[in-house]
Amino acid sequence: MDHKFQINLRGLIDLLSNHLYSGPEVFARELMQNGVDAIRARTYFEPEHAGEISVEIHHPSARMPTLVFTDNGVGLTEDEIHRFLATIGESSKKKDNWDRPTDFIGQFGIGLLSCFMVSDEIVVVTRSMKPGDHPAMEWRGKPDGTYAIKILNGEFAYGTQVYLTCKKGSEEFFEVAKVTELMKHYGGLLPFPIKVILGKSSETINADGAPWRSKYNSDKARTAALLRYGESVLGSRFFDAIPLKSDAGRIDGVAFVLPFTPSLASKRTHRVYLKNMLLSEEADNLLPEWAFFVKAIVNANDLRPTASRESFYEDEKLEAARISLGECLKSYLIELSQKDTRKLSELIELHSLSIKALAVQDEDFYRLFINWLPFETAMGHMNLTEYLKDNPGGIRYVPTVDQFRQIARVASAQNMNVINGGYVHEAELLSRYSEVFPDVSSEPIDPAGLTQNFEDLTLAEQQKTHRFLELADAALKKFKCGTELRKFQPKEMAALYSTGAEGKFFRSLEQSKELANPLWSGVLDNIAKRDTSGMPQSQLCFNFTNPLIQRLVAIDRDRVIARSVQMLYVQALLLGHHPLNSKEMALLNEGLLTMIEWGLETSSD
Repeated sequence: MDHKFQINLRGLIDLLSNHLYSGPEVFARELMQNGVDAIRARTYFEPEHAGEISVEIHHPSARMPTLVFTDNGVGLTEDEIHRFLATIGESSKKKDNWDRPTDFIGQFGIGLLSCFMVSDEIVVVTRSMKPGDHPAMEWRGKPDGTYAIKILNGEFAYGTQVYLTCKKGSEEFFEVAKVTELMKHYGGLLPFPIKVILGKSSETINADGAPWRSKYNSDKARTAALLRYGESVLGSRFFDAIPLKSDAGRIDGVAFVLPFTPSLASKRTHRVYLKNMLLSEEADNLLPEWAFFVKAIVNANDLRPTASRESFYEDEKLEAARISLGECLKSYLIELSQKDTRKLSELIELHSLSIKALAVQDEDFYRLFINWLPFETAMGHMNLTEYLKDNPGGIRYVPTVDQFRQIARVASAQNMNVINGGYVHEAELLSRYSEVFPDVSSEPIDPAGLTQNFEDLTLAEQQKTHRFLELADAALKKFKCGTELRKFQPKEMAALYSTGAEGKFFRSLEQSKELANPLWSGVLDNIAKRDTSGMPQSQLCFNFTNPLIQRLVAIDRDRVIARSVQMLYVQALLLGHHPLNSKEMALLNEGLLTMIEWGLETSSD
């Protein structure tokens, strides 16, 4: 035997209010979009029809307030009332009922239920203007799932009226200020006049329409008008306004350039309309991910909304629209580079990270903007045009922030300017430079590579320091660190630590072993044992111009030299932002205690 689903309407209303819709206020949006769709439906029969929507507020002294939503749209026949008002999930705007269903905003047949969030009864009075003799009808629906229909006598205009009587706790949604706010919020761009009526007073809330569709005497006047609009709607003064247009999704609107650098962790959301009805203020999937330097207000006419009509479905059309809107933003930046380099420099200073993200993705954009982008260097912040002017030999960059901090002072003291490539996208951008511009070299550099530029010791100095290096190698052997002596600046730096990819791997292996359980620690031990070369995995380069190193080389106390070398090793690790493993921490503690003992012995003498 077949059975039918039983619907608990109260439970469905709770689902709508607490999960599907963002809040009770969306009842205003649902009623407005039903009215707009009804007007558009009437234009199928009367192409010159002038649509209008009104919201009338009544505050009788002895009863709860009432709202009356009126549209002069197509209206409903008795059969349509049974099919569309009394059947959840059935909509008069689906493709089975119209040749062009995408003209309509609502598609799901559940919007009217949102009115139960603010009213215990929905009364619909409607008269259809479709061919035939259709009397005016009244439909009364209650949240328990019951409804009643009756034929009304008298003359009624074509269209629909929805009566809502305030239920306890929803009084704010029946105040004129709140109603006006909601109508402007959701319907400010609608092409049909929307009036809010209280007594003899009336206000048309959407008289101005979308400012980006208006005509202006100049681009400057257009930008000024868009910026005023952005400030009034979004409550912020923006750096600039970028018109948006896309054939995919039939989108138009404006993107406002943020006047501050947004956090990468913050969610990028935009104000989105569907067929000029507000869909969401939190839409996050319409613009490319790299476009986090703008806040957009856009209207889409041909994208598919989700059931809650507060976002768009991810499909091929949405992806095509996203690409097209990204092209609008790229065109704006390219135009700035050609016509207003001062404004471009200001924008890049604010939003260099977004522009770097775009340059990573688009080679043409890379060619246009890479030389404008700012980077941190050993000699201060500068763009690549400034850097290459002083460094015609090519680009030298350090792949990580920690390595840059370690060698920046040393490099600048050697009159070598290196770029910090450790921030997001930067190493990738710098490594590609020689591919895009083959006449300019681009190479990564690390402390080990930097030491190759240091001055060698003379033969006499090598003989003088031979014993010191033997003791230093022995002191650091268990840490798999070799030693060498060179001359470099600044002389205040006693030693420079460097390691390659293999050394970094084994350091991370040691640290992982200390955190792992016995089973995994054994596995890691077996991996470590594969290194059978016995060769040092890192290097400590002592600075022979440093007074302390010269004193250590000159003394004849092996124990003091060994302990001092070990402490200089730990210091170099810390200066290079390398985490200490347990052996190195023990070495630091032992060394400090030894130094204290030596100090006490000296003072007692």
